[in-house]
Amino acid sequence: MAGLLGRKLGMTQVFDPEDGHVERVTVVEAGPCFVTAKRTAERDGYDAVQLAYGDIREKRLSKAERGHLAKADAPALRRLVEFRDSGAELEIGNEVKVADVFEKGQTVKVSGVSKGKGFQGTVKRHGFARGPVTHGSHNVRAPGSIGQAATPSRVFKGIRGPGQMGNKRRTQKGLEVVDVRADENLLLLRGSVPGPKGGIVEIRIDGKAS
Repeated sequence: MAGLLGRKLGMTQVFDPEDGHVERVTVVEAGPCFVTAKRTAERDGYDAVQLAYGDIREKRLSKAERGHLAKADAPALRRLVEFRDSGAELEIGNEVKVADVFEKGQTVKVSGVSKGKGFQGTVKRHGFARGPVTHGSHNVRAPGSIGQAATPSRVFKGIRGPGQMGNKRRTQKGLEVVDVRADENLLLLRGSVPGPKGGIVEIRIDGKAS
């Protein structure tokens, strides 16, 4: 199995029992996940396992979603994600826990939806410099001119301007597994993970297809 679904709980620090140095870690509640579907190269053109995670009230699911989970004998779960090229040994209905996938010292990549920061200007969104604030200048945080002259008489696509910031899928690679606490379903990762506290994330072993 090459990955697992989890929930970001927040950041903290732990002390290495061997030499006592401090590790800054993100705590992720990884699993347990249920196998709700399998894809095979013969039938679907690729190999993958679909995992479900995240408790939800059953009435929040559609009838089709409830039926799909019932076939796997799984409880009401909110998020379903496929993990490619993995889980050949798993069967529909199996429960996958954090200790079944990860171990201390592994390198993983974590995908999630970044924090939404709303509509922002160019200074905050793109790091533009501010304009002069003396001699009567009114260009303090304005983006400046974006137009062209008679040729080409249009604004080029891709101009960096104001707009929504954040709330996009992001992947953080190269995170080391500092500790796996199987009894609590916790995964301690060195560094930061995309998304807010409580956000659902996808954790994959780095270097494998996803």
